Amino acid sequence: MKAGDIMTPKPFVVTPADDVREAAELMRYENIGGVPVVADPERPVLVGLITDRDITTRFVARGYHGVCSVGDVMTPTPLTTVPADADIGDVVKMMERAEVRRVPVVSDDGVLIGIVTEADLATRLSAKDAMPIRRRLKQYAAERHVGVYLR
Repeated sequence: MKAGDIMTPKPFVVTPADDVREAAELMRYENIGGVPVVADPERPVLVGLITDRDITTRFVARGYHGVCSVGDVMTPTPLTTVPADADIGDVVKMMERAEVRRVPVVSDDGVLIGIVTEADLATRLSAKDAMPIRRRLKQYAAERHVGVYLR
């Protein structure tokens, strides 16, 4: 199985100029933990990623009160990314090594074509193949005392 088989295609995106609050609202409304950041939604070359953790540690914790752009708090490239033809086993190992919960899928020229998340892996792989991911999600939730929602 390849990353392209399991990824969420055409994920929601934001730009560096967008307001952080808009990105946070998108994440809340769509029940997602991160959004790829692209230079231009018409040709979505990946320039970063913004997560709920980025917002918490770089926006809320720093006490921003006014307008703050996504570019001010996002994690910029280079990011851990994979091509659509990456073997899903390699993607899982890469995510575990990098300690990330999502990995953008990009074309050779850096255009975002999808995203693979832990939830994608846990819900789209066979029960046997998904077990390490499910354990990791359960451990993550227990450590943070939160529920795990797999879509």
